[in-house]
Amino acid sequence: MTTATRDPAGLTARLAELAPGLRVESGPGATGAYAYDASNYRVPPRAVVFPRTADDVVAVLRACRETGVPVTARGGGTSMAGNAVGPGAVLDFSRYMNRILDIDTQARTARVEAGVVLDALRGATALHGLDFGPDPSSHSRCTLGGMIGNDACGNRSVRDGRTSGHVVALEIVTADGVRAVADHSGLHPVDPADDGLVARLEADLKRLVEDNLAPIRTELGRIPRQVSGYQLHHLLPENGFGLARALVGTEGTCAVVTAATVRLVATAQASTLLTLGYDDVVEAAEDVPEILRFAPSAVEGMDEAIVATMRARRGADSVTGLPEGRAWLYVELEGDDQSVVDARAAELLDALKAQGRLTGGRVVGSPAERRSLWRVREDGAGLAARLVDGGESWPGWEDAAVAPEDLAGYLRDFRKLLVSHQLTGVLYGHFGAGCVHVRIDFDTATDTGRTVMRRFVTEAAALVVEHGGTLSGEHGDGRARSELLQVMYSHRMIAAFAAFKRVFDPDGLLNPGVIIDPAPLDSDFALRELPLLDTTFGFPHDEDGFAGAVRRCVGVGRCRSDAGGVMCPSYRATGEENDSTRGRARMLQEMVRGEAVTDGWRSTEVRDALDLCLSCKACSSDCPVGVDMATYKAEFLHQHYKGRLRPRSHYSLGWLPLTSALAGFVARPVNLVLRGPVGKLLARLGGVTTRRRIPAFTSRRALRRTLRAAKPSGPAKAILFVDSFTRAFRPQIAGAASRVLADAGIPCTPQDGLCCGLTWVSTGQLSTARRIMARTVAALDNGDERPIIVAEPSCAAALRRDVPELLGTEAAQRVADRVRTFTGALTDLADQNWTPPPLPENVVLQTHCHEYATFKGHRPADLLRRLGVRAVDEAEGCCGLAGNFGFEARHYDTSIAVADLALKPRLDELGGRPVVADGFSCATQIDHLAGDRGIRARHLAELLDPAADQPGETT
Repeated sequence: MTTATRDPAGLTARLAELAPGLRVESGPGATGAYAYDASNYRVPPRAVVFPRTADDVVAVLRACRETGVPVTARGGGTSMAGNAVGPGAVLDFSRYMNRILDIDTQARTARVEAGVVLDALRGATALHGLDFGPDPSSHSRCTLGGMIGNDACGNRSVRDGRTSGHVVALEIVTADGVRAVADHSGLHPVDPADDGLVARLEADLKRLVEDNLAPIRTELGRIPRQVSGYQLHHLLPENGFGLARALVGTEGTCAVVTAATVRLVATAQASTLLTLGYDDVVEAAEDVPEILRFAPSAVEGMDEAIVATMRARRGADSVTGLPEGRAWLYVELEGDDQSVVDARAAELLDALKAQGRLTGGRVVGSPAERRSLWRVREDGAGLAARLVDGGESWPGWEDAAVAPEDLAGYLRDFRKLLVSHQLTGVLYGHFGAGCVHVRIDFDTATDTGRTVMRRFVTEAAALVVEHGGTLSGEHGDGRARSELLQVMYSHRMIAAFAAFKRVFDPDGLLNPGVIIDPAPLDSDFALRELPLLDTTFGFPHDEDGFAGAVRRCVGVGRCRSDAGGVMCPSYRATGEENDSTRGRARMLQEMVRGEAVTDGWRSTEVRDALDLCLSCKACSSDCPVGVDMATYKAEFLHQHYKGRLRPRSHYSLGWLPLTSALAGFVARPVNLVLRGPVGKLLARLGGVTTRRRIPAFTSRRALRRTLRAAKPSGPAKAILFVDSFTRAFRPQIAGAASRVLADAGIPCTPQDGLCCGLTWVSTGQLSTARRIMARTVAALDNGDERPIIVAEPSCAAALRRDVPELLGTEAAQRVADRVRTFTGALTDLADQNWTPPPLPENVVLQTHCHEYATFKGHRPADLLRRLGVRAVDEAEGCCGLAGNFGFEARHYDTSIAVADLALKPRLDELGGRPVVADGFSCATQIDHLAGDRGIRARHLAELLDPAADQPGETT
């Protein structure tokens, strides 16, 4: 390694000369998140570069060649084989080089930059009835450049094959900084001055192929999913010297792809999905050859562990439509006519029943069920990583493939191999293409565990070769399998691969350690044994406490999606890796590791990475492995500021329950002061933005009047917990909730004067939060077993989740188990004969993030539809205010940017529909965005209030 590699100053200085304004970042705060992808490996880069144009890439490669700094190209960072980490400069194409340059509907092609996310391309082409065929499960965040690097496939590879089959041309930059275009006929320079260089490169390649015709023809291209090594057979004379296809799957080791022209396919007009149940995955694999006779577009398999984990994490109704069994196949059939497709599906089902292996099978007609089922399969890697029983599993041998007709035999032998090494694997994958993904309970943190892993994968490589298969079927060889290529290929073929690499990259600067001159497969592992940290939260679901909790992030990157689910609002607003749940988790892992980030809880780099986390808790539900960044942030802030002065907003907003209670005694003069110049001064002093109106406090008199009216005349079946926000700012909600619950057969006793401690948790003042929570638990755990109904979703979530995890007592858990949201109470406890008052046909709904994340199966949207609201237009995502976050001066712009993603567009197109938002933050944000237009959010209780036409309480 050169001096320049150890110290990037030389590279940075040279880049400033060659490409002024190019964004280059170094230091642990900038590079920590880029030391990882979705694999087992950690390779800290020396700098991260964010190119905007191909000329920027040219400058980077020329500067890196001059200074001897290696280069690794990176897209979404979702590689499971360690393809996207490297020791020198990492090029992040996803940040800026993510444009769709052209869509040619006549030629059915698209030209895209390397950082374009697959779903963005598919969304644009769908408008023309076109699609890009390969569809990896990471389609919501993987980039076309990454797919080209790995030769990715996906769920429908039975029909669409690999990415290489859809590439028309690649725009590349060579290791010495030459721009060229590779297509089906060779290589063409962008600058005519480079004709000589390109001609010599082509001549070297043709000579290489001529010298190795026999091994290329006999060892490559044997089965559909043979991705391992280089695809030199595309350069054979009979294949027309297809250099573009030969460069697909080279994992950034030969050239850097900046853009590509890809072939599109027509969108199917009709489709259906069958779910098939089996006793185990081998039985399922036995049926694959029969299924393939019916020309399916997808044949996907998975075992019971993934389904059980999904149901545990997201609720029993998160997986519906599966027949009985312990393993399942999804079979999708497509065509031009729905009746013909349905007939084929029925015929296939009959044929499989005749085979006698099915435990059940059905056609899934509901679009909602289909989406639910595909989500289970697409989240397979994450769900398998941290199972419902707490077990962890890892990649490393997750991508082998055989011919589909050999799949059952391979799986049978593979499971025997697992047993012989006392390992357990969670299986899923593309059974129709013979490609099996498996995550295994390797122990890569200890010498003994690493020895077991090395022995296992070496024997597994021999096994898959014995079955005529390939080490990699779509993920690439990376750092996980490159060392094993010698098991699969002859010495002559390995030498040909090395010669191919040298033609393009004679100095070995591009993604070193991958495919050619590979690093040992058990080097640079991210996991190691770590000491237990003394924390305030208990982290009861993680064996190693805080270290085990942050280790949940395995890098699959669902938090980098632009749509679907709620996480991660700050990433969606900024597009920065460090503002994603994954980026923050990786920085926390760096902190726990203590190498690059050396100052532990005092780290300013980690503090800055966590700064824009809205503590929305959506990741605790949407993340396949259950990362809970809100809790990690609270713990970090507690430790970071222990014994030190905090940001001013932690005092002004964190202690809001106390100050608002005091303000209630003198509400009128306080409100007058806060609306004037003194109020703005106080806001500035408290770190609060002056660009929002501070909500008016409620007088104690109005609160007492409301609570007196809320008391039931007869026996109460539940407790109505009057939270701090309801008590201080909108007591009318308590009144409305009490009337609705009584009308629904759930009369409640109002409970005032208690607090869930939420604001102290979100600002990391956990010692105070524990004292507040302990008082609340003592008051509520008094032998009363009635449900505790909370109108404010964030407070309900704190009582349900934060209180037992912070206190760790049986009493806290008993209280938590009794907590219901207003929606949950009406869903579970209302009289069956209850009829609400007439409701509007259409509403716009903003669901509180904490309710979404914590109370699975009790969504306000579902309740509204059940009660007769025909259309619920849900603003999917965070409102952007998120408690104290959006009131803090330094976060105002991000708060509004998050609101612009989903909520504000709904408000701008309201058309007279009522807006429903139970959360105080959500309602406050709506008032800020649209209050001047007379738009006010209504709590669900107000919408269902039988006395809605009567004068409400005043504040």
